[in-house]
Amino acid sequence: MADSGMSVAPYWELTFDADGDVDGAERDRLLAEARARNVRDLVVFAHGWNNDRSGATALYRRFFAPVPKLAPKARIGYVGVIWPSMRFCDEPIPDFPRSVAAAEATAAPCPALDEDTRHALLETFPGRATVIDRIARLLDQRPGEDAELEEFGRLVRELVEVVPGGPQPLFAADTLAEGVPQSEPVLFSGDTVAVCGDFTEALAGLESGEGVAAFALPNPWDGARELLRQATYYAMKRRAGTVGERGLGPVIGQLADAAPNIRVHLVGHSFGGRLVSFALRGLPEGVHTVKSVTLLQGAFSHYAFSARLPHDPHAGGVLQGQQNRIDGPLVCCYSSHDSALGTFYPLASRMADDDDSFAGVDLGRILGARWGAMGHDGVQAVPGTHALDLAGALRGPLPTSGCVNVDAAAVVKHGNAPTGAHSDIVHPELARVVLAAGRIV
Repeated sequence: MADSGMSVAPYWELTFDADGDVDGAERDRLLAEARARNVRDLVVFAHGWNNDRSGATALYRRFFAPVPKLAPKARIGYVGVIWPSMRFCDEPIPDFPRSVAAAEATAAPCPALDEDTRHALLETFPGRATVIDRIARLLDQRPGEDAELEEFGRLVRELVEVVPGGPQPLFAADTLAEGVPQSEPVLFSGDTVAVCGDFTEALAGLESGEGVAAFALPNPWDGARELLRQATYYAMKRRAGTVGERGLGPVIGQLADAAPNIRVHLVGHSFGGRLVSFALRGLPEGVHTVKSVTLLQGAFSHYAFSARLPHDPHAGGVLQGQQNRIDGPLVCCYSSHDSALGTFYPLASRMADDDDSFAGVDLGRILGARWGAMGHDGVQAVPGTHALDLAGALRGPLPTSGCVNVDAAAVVKHGNAPTGAHSDIVHPELARVVLAAGRIV
């Protein structure tokens, strides 16, 4: 149902469940009304970390607000995608009112789960109340024995486990080795004490602002909450792929049948970037109505679109070649101020079958090319990718095809640890990038 308080019109919403099934009434309303409203360009935005519809629509309301003045003659329609993702409730979202965003994070990350986050976990993982309660108790008590920390790791894995034999590993994977998904990070199979110790050091480095701090006897429980956060994000990453390929992609195909002249522009923030990218995989054959894709701080591998990985010629990105499904450019906005993607994404993404041990690895090396995220340094290992700073992108025109990296650090720069500027995307400059990518005038 459309939000009457939205800043733009016409506006529709598409709600998907965790399996990618769309709300049929919302879909049918969009298909019927978009053509009747004489829409030429349809901007479809998928949120990333979130807890509920109100948070998602608040993002869309604020992001879309400047668009009518930026393109006053364009016949634009707007779609907000609603999908079941989760944001830890103590994470600040720059420029969002407190009714939507949680209070700003404290100077030191608290390991205990606040009530809002516990409720969000219960909503996101239904039927796991006993597991979540035990996880919360362990975080509160911080017992001194390694056995309890290993129990915590086992419970976290149980919370986000994948049913064996299903397609979920493909939706969670960023790369494929000879067609086999490489998806399970070491945080699910490695030693919990060592993994939590690495997260503890990374958190200390972010808080100090001086990189990884060298201090004696770090308490691995200081990193245990980050393990839970990253495991939850892994589940959301898997879900984003599912919703994109099984949900949004087919709906765009149905829209192409109902209104073939409507030009579709996909926009995604964080895991929403993954969602709209996987929607390209779900497009029916012969659909060419997607005219641009804009990724804002995309939370997936910068090698996702690569045919070959620089460090492994037998492996490639899970979305390799999908940029060719776009009748226009794939624009990736990134920022070095995004701590969530610059530090914790690489830590959480190292694969379980990597030859190096996880514990004791130099953080600077981890943050190098191999484990980078799209929203931290842009699309990598795709020949012909263009590179621009934000000012250059706004001067335009943007390339009309292929991958385009846009360094948006000039505006995407505000936010507290541990996520940094990851959610600092509500800027008219980024709305202008979306319009430029879609050649919307």
